[in-house]
Amino acid sequence: MLKTILSVSGKPGLYRLLSQGKNTLIVESLQTKQRIPILPKDRVVSLGDISMFTDTEDIALSEVLKRVHEKQNGTAFPDEVLKDNETLRTLFAEILPSYDRERVYTSDIKKLFTWYNILSGAGITNFEEEATADN
Repeated sequence: MLKTILSVSGKPGLYRLLSQGKNTLIVESLQTKQRIPILPKDRVVSLGDISMFTDTEDIALSEVLKRVHEKQNGTAFPDEVLKDNETLRTLFAEILPSYDRERVYTSDIKKLFTWYNILSGAGITNFEEEATADN
């Protein structure tokens, strides 16, 4: 599921990949449902390709989002939490105790929690990777 959800540098929010042309991607905002073209000059990252640093090995974003979903019981983070750096770090340490405190910045945690709010608001709560669905 996360392979088709994209983050586009310079554009707020998350986007669902709808189609792919020769030189463009057509995406739809998960928040506004507006469709826009993404050009080759835009930096695009699939959420399925992102991982978080831990003290041992990197952990896939899908696994982190699953843990966030369990911790939050499917509810979004309040805005107050997203504004307080100390609360962000404390809450993230409860979700992923082994995260690398030197390489994971507060801005990364805030982005993760914001993305979680966007995904859950769009009804996306299955963060399983496609490869694990074969079992």
